[in-house]
Amino acid sequence: MTKEDRDRAQARADKVAKAAQDARSGKAERDASAKAVLDNMAKLKALRLAREAAEPQRAPAARTAKKAHASTKRPDEKPAALSEWLASQQNGGRRT
Repeated sequence: MTKEDRDRAQARADKVAKAAQDARSGKAERDASAKAVLDNMAKLKALRLAREAAEPQRAPAARTAKKAHASTKRPDEKPAALSEWLASQQNGGRRT
């Protein structure tokens, strides 16, 4: 092996070691930020539960039923032909 080959091999090994170190430190940062988020969520949940426990119980609000939209098509009505629809679009000022 020549000195140049050894230098290349050493540089490759250093690059791999640096990548592994970066991955470890990056994982530690991600773990710390994830733990901070989870801690904050737990604190907020505890505050919410305490606030809800201190409030008097309210009667549940009555939910309104949503009306079904009536269909604009009638089952006995024939659909308009494409040529008629295009003509109506042009007459209405729409360019097709």
